[in-house]
Amino acid sequence: MTTDGTVGAGAFSQATGRVPGEEASADKPRYRQFQHDLIVAHCGRSVLEVGAGLGEFAETLTGFERLIVTDVDPGAVAVMARRFAGRPDVTVRQLDVEQGLALDEPVDTVITINTLEHISDDAETLRSLARLVAPGGNIVAWVPAYEQLYGDFDRKVGHVRRYTPASLSASFDTAGLEPTHVRPVNVLGGLAWWAAVRRAGTGAPDPRLVAVYDRVVVPATRTLERFVRIPFGQSILGVARVPAQA
Repeated sequence: MTTDGTVGAGAFSQATGRVPGEEASADKPRYRQFQHDLIVAHCGRSVLEVGAGLGEFAETLTGFERLIVTDVDPGAVAVMARRFAGRPDVTVRQLDVEQGLALDEPVDTVITINTLEHISDDAETLRSLARLVAPGGNIVAWVPAYEQLYGDFDRKVGHVRRYTPASLSASFDTAGLEPTHVRPVNVLGGLAWWAAVRRAGTGAPDPRLVAVYDRVVVPATRTLERFVRIPFGQSILGVARVPAQA
């Protein structure tokens, strides 16, 4: 289900530097699978993804009883409506995470990927999301990491901050959530980002380098992080439990 109107129009492009319809050119299948394998380990049977963009990550989510995908941008929502037209388990909605959400029935898990860094009061947003999760369920957040990597691209797409494990845990705590798993991920991607975007001052990732990164760096990262606990990464993966309500 989508809503009519122009609220949120252009939000996807502003937040990502991309436009609806170019999803094929930005294809990163190995990176999405990397994200998927880290995130689904913390998911229950029903999932809500907020800020789902064009639905590229959500497309990897299968086998759930219920999957709700949302974005504030009507153009992105239209892309997702077409993408998931053949999947009766998926509901597509246009929703603004900062204006509050409403569900007929709570979900086991909320996923938010590269969304919280755009929001000034991230703790209040996390509180709102927690109201949509059944007690004992999880909020899973994937956010950009470390202010040392903050550069022109972050400013361009409206990032308020980059996170550390400590700062994301603090936001969870302020929201009344129980952090259970907060750590950096994608160490080689972080080093590549620092060299190409932060150090070299590139305004946006080069699609050719992104393709090489997906083909070469992501498999190496997966192998490394399977055996080594890394102290730094391009992103932070955070999982917080919604406590049982009194």
